[in-house]
Amino acid sequence: MSSRTDEAALSYEQARDELIETVRRLEAGGTSLEESLALWERGEELAGVCRRWLEGARARLDAALVEEDEEGADGDAEEE
Repeated sequence: MSSRTDEAALSYEQARDELIETVRRLEAGGTSLEESLALWERGEELAGVCRRWLEGARARLDAALVEEDEEGADGDAEEE
């Protein structure tokens, strides 16, 4: 599961859980250099998926806070 379309289908939780398992396998050792590199590359991909989810969540929160502030400012102006 390493194509961009597969990554886009992962939820944050799925990507995080797979990343945790990937790190666990790397830390446990006992893998060949080839397999370790493949695990590291997959871990980088999964970290990117998690980062994009978190950046999207942050953008949504920021937008909601701006909207809330604007509504609050409009309400204050109407009260005057």
